[in-house]
Amino acid sequence: MTTTPRSPRLLLLSTVILAAAGVALLGVQHAQEPPSPASTARATTEANVPPAREPTAGTAPSRTSAASTPSAVESALPPHGEGVAGDPAVQRNLEMAWPADLPSNDERELLAAGRSLLRADATGVGRARWPEVFPDSGQAVAPAFATTRFRIQAAIARRDGSPDKAVVHLVWAGMDRGGTFTDLRITDWFFTRTIKMGAATWTPQPRT
Repeated sequence: MTTTPRSPRLLLLSTVILAAAGVALLGVQHAQEPPSPASTARATTEANVPPAREPTAGTAPSRTSAASTPSAVESALPPHGEGVAGDPAVQRNLEMAWPADLPSNDERELLAAGRSLLRADATGVGRARWPEVFPDSGQAVAPAFATTRFRIQAAIARRDGSPDKAVVHLVWAGMDRGGTFTDLRITDWFFTRTIKMGAATWTPQPRT
């Protein structure tokens, strides 16, 4: 089963995710409130007013609520249980909270390894590929999460204090053995750059 991640940025990222989710829920509730009679009457009155003239030079533009702008809406996380349709929003918020700082080829290698490690850790599938991380891979281990109800919602790979250290930060969803399905779970996998057969590669660090 995954353990609590050690990343010093986890608290910040978790706070961003929870805060954005709260903003999204408040925005949805506000949008669903029916208009009051006073606002309906005002809208009817304003509909009979002739169009205003184009603003002249030096006139300040009218302000728009930040909650109604596309950027604010797109940056808000979907509520829990949104499903696959909400995953792109999770990915966008993760990338905004932690900008890229690795070469693209390193990022691709780390993301592939991090996804495989998380799947192996949560479902038990593929543990034999990582004997240094899962020393019990040769034994029968009951998976903590159902393979058919496991999904990685978002993932990023970033440096972890130095060019030779990195962390893969993953947000995922899964159903545990008790039948409870939860999304927006967070797990970090840490890597160090090593040289094997004359080529640099990223090696995952065992859990402590």
